[in-house]
Amino acid sequence: MPKVPFWVFILIAILYFTAVRVDTMDVDASQYAEMSRELMLSDNYLHLYDRGIDYLDKPPLLFWLSAGSMKIFGINNFGYKLPSILFALWAIWATYRLGRLLYGDTTARMAALILATCQGMFLMTNDVRCDTILMSCVITALWLIQEWVVSHKLLYLLGGSAAIALGMMTKGPIALMVPAFCFVSDWLLKRQWKNFFSLAYIPALIVIAVLLIPMSIGLYQQFDMHPEKIVNGTKGISGLRFFYWTQSFGRITGESPWNNGAKIDFLLLNMLWSFLPWILLFITALVINVADVIRQRFRLQPQQEWITTGGFLLAYIALGSSAYQLPHYIFVVFPLAAVLTAHLLHSMIDGGRYQKLLRIMSPVHTGLMLILLFAVLALSAYVFDGGFITIAAWSICLLFWLYLAFSRQLSGKLFWLPAVGMFIVNIFLTNNFYYTLLHYQVGSQAGRYIRTHNIAPETVSIYRVDDPMNAIQFYAQGSISSIDTLTDLNDKKYLLTMKDGLNKLSAAGIRYSIAHQGDFYKVSELTLPFLNPKTRSSAVKHFYLVRLN
Repeated sequence: MPKVPFWVFILIAILYFTAVRVDTMDVDASQYAEMSRELMLSDNYLHLYDRGIDYLDKPPLLFWLSAGSMKIFGINNFGYKLPSILFALWAIWATYRLGRLLYGDTTARMAALILATCQGMFLMTNDVRCDTILMSCVITALWLIQEWVVSHKLLYLLGGSAAIALGMMTKGPIALMVPAFCFVSDWLLKRQWKNFFSLAYIPALIVIAVLLIPMSIGLYQQFDMHPEKIVNGTKGISGLRFFYWTQSFGRITGESPWNNGAKIDFLLLNMLWSFLPWILLFITALVINVADVIRQRFRLQPQQEWITTGGFLLAYIALGSSAYQLPHYIFVVFPLAAVLTAHLLHSMIDGGRYQKLLRIMSPVHTGLMLILLFAVLALSAYVFDGGFITIAAWSICLLFWLYLAFSRQLSGKLFWLPAVGMFIVNIFLTNNFYYTLLHYQVGSQAGRYIRTHNIAPETVSIYRVDDPMNAIQFYAQGSISSIDTLTDLNDKKYLLTMKDGLNKLSAAGIRYSIAHQGDFYKVSELTLPFLNPKTRSSAVKHFYLVRLN
């Protein structure tokens, strides 16, 4: 099979950047965007606030980077999403570099494209959170530390340590834990005891500690120095303890109050969609590697590695042991899954191994991609009708995919057909489905109207709106308060509300006129009545921005 050309990744980058057309989604992405805007306008980058309230949940790197980006490119989708998209592209490059160290250039390019085309990566560039930066920092650390293992050049280890520190400033100690899982398991199975003891670890730890100083100072100043503060309903919270222990390990020990009842299989079940279309091949590769090491009595051969398999398994156990889990938590080890999958595919296509498996997987993946391609047609032609141009573009893309499927010259179809298919699917998911879906988010609709019509945000209140309201702050570019009763209106000139709120205004004898109205829906909770255009009107609700007279 020919190597993956690098120009393919230029097309991937272009598709990633089209995600800046899609509004930030409530709750998390819009919250982070608004916090980044507030940080940009402040004169203190060490302390984090969420609409003026002390914030203690995520470390500051995402907010630092997005605030800096918005200072340059403006308060908009592009300004907020740019750093995460760049980190996504860097993660692809770092996956290639680690894959090349472990398995050679061909497998490395395959791994990079597998990561780039899994559904989770496309989702991360649309619904931007901390996980893209975390994943990029972790895979960079793995690549550079493995370079150090091979070459013994201290600069690589120090670079890997810096990447770990940046990852910890993104989402906590998991950025240190994953590399430890990877290399400890690999060195144990190779009996490379000397790798556990090296004076080089001293400067490496110093690099991590030094880079964490600004964040730690901010946490100490904002929380530890003020035990009188009540944060998340608790008084006397230590910011340092929360970050370095409670937020990560406390979810396993039970110290953390966060608990959504997720079980050990939660992340795997969510990988069934987030690591499409490669999930079946990945699970197969994982089973083969585990079976091999058991058969070899837990001793690796010189040509084998356990960085990917061991790192993934131990990270999964750690993340799956948490009492609180979300689907994107597993994204941090997607680069490891990509390298594992690429190695299996290369062994099948070019190495002549597992030919029976190849004959089974080929029609399965072809059928899977046809289902996904026609599913996205239904989304683009029926759910949100994109018109003639969208249908024509989909038809051309399908013809190209079918040409590849029936081409006798193309080798490695088990690799190329899913990769090209997922690229096509996400052209239409990003630029039609996600783009149109976010038009139903009341926060971004109302906030953009407030901004474009030069309405001062401080003159607006939110009253009895049944939808998260993080996005409205970002798109209105100002703080908008919520009220519980109409007696709290004071000198407000505008009110964002729903039908029930209008009735309350009328009952209270408050005169008003409707400045703007629209349909909205909780876009994170899709249902068939909403997706069906014939029943959508019964599923959506209506919001009203009224001018108080």
